[in-house]
Amino acid sequence: MTNEARRDFIKGGAAGIGLGALASMGIFSYSPARALFMPDEVRKMKDFGAIKSVEVTNISETSWFDNSALMGDIKGAGGLLVDQYLFNWPPFGNGKGLAKGSYKEGMEKIKHLLPDKVDEAWEVTKALSVNPDNAGGYAALIEIERLNGEKKKYLLDCGWSYKWMHECFKREGIDKMLSSGEIDTLILSHEHFDHFWGLPVVLKYKPDIKIIIHEGFYPEGRQYIKDSGHKGELVVFKKGRNEIEPGVCTFCYDCPIISRVFGEQSIFVNVQDKGLVSITGCCHQGIITFSDSAYKELKYDNDQMYGIYGGLHISPFDDWDPKYDDLVIGLKKWDYQVMACNHCTGLLTVQKFAREGYPIVRGTARFRTKTTDYLGNGDKVKFG
Repeated sequence: MTNEARRDFIKGGAAGIGLGALASMGIFSYSPARALFMPDEVRKMKDFGAIKSVEVTNISETSWFDNSALMGDIKGAGGLLVDQYLFNWPPFGNGKGLAKGSYKEGMEKIKHLLPDKVDEAWEVTKALSVNPDNAGGYAALIEIERLNGEKKKYLLDCGWSYKWMHECFKREGIDKMLSSGEIDTLILSHEHFDHFWGLPVVLKYKPDIKIIIHEGFYPEGRQYIKDSGHKGELVVFKKGRNEIEPGVCTFCYDCPIISRVFGEQSIFVNVQDKGLVSITGCCHQGIITFSDSAYKELKYDNDQMYGIYGGLHISPFDDWDPKYDDLVIGLKKWDYQVMACNHCTGLLTVQKFAREGYPIVRGTARFRTKTTDYLGNGDKVKFG
């Protein structure tokens, strides 16, 4: 062997050893052996009861209809940290154009119509707002079956567009459930426009509904609850676990969120003989933090994270960053048995989950949902 060939042989060998070591480190990071080098965790294992089953109806997971239009507004207004009440989106339009909005000026245009004349209010604000037809909204109906067979319904979030949410509520019979008192509690995951600004449509049918919010709501958000015509109890939950009823609790997370929103609460349900079901709005706290807090704090059947519903906030605008692959791989640790993720999870993420063999619940692609790859508008999923 010549000297030159010997050098190439040594360099190739060294490179092979290096790459092999890096590959081994990567495999090791995702393997159970990694736990051997981590400190033991003390789990609180809080027993919060159990229920027989929970069914979730997707009233709407479509927060807006055109990603490019929404991102155009956000970039044009100054970016993701701009206060959501300044965009001049409905229902706070004042006719002055993008980034020149005002909660006070917008509400002055429609407050006298709320909550009874929400359709008329929408027509007024639509003429004064930026891209009003792009507004949709997120909301879900959660139906609990208790261990004694009784059933209880909760509304999670109330969407954005008065027009779209009114259509969705009538389609799923939510208007009648509110009027009859079948639904008497609204849990708001967070203050974002697409989860909260449709509130007057709920209050049109049940102005005395009990509303539960995270303590991070800003003054404008708390005033909007009043200005929308709310006559019932307002419950403000603090950081950590908060009881709803045996087998059902929410968990509040303190986290800064884009467009000047702070904090999110998600729902945990313990299904007897199955395990924990996690129900989210957007999961801005992150799916790993979300799962990890349940693991550390709660006791649930079979010590099994059984199911998940809602947004996981990984690729909401269907862009992709290589670091998201870590989330796709890392989520395997929790061994979810049923995954009905949609909304801000992002189509690319759901497709990657499916390719990795996750138990994704597919949908029917109705009511303006564009794909059957995930649970869409009007679809249901039952856990237990």
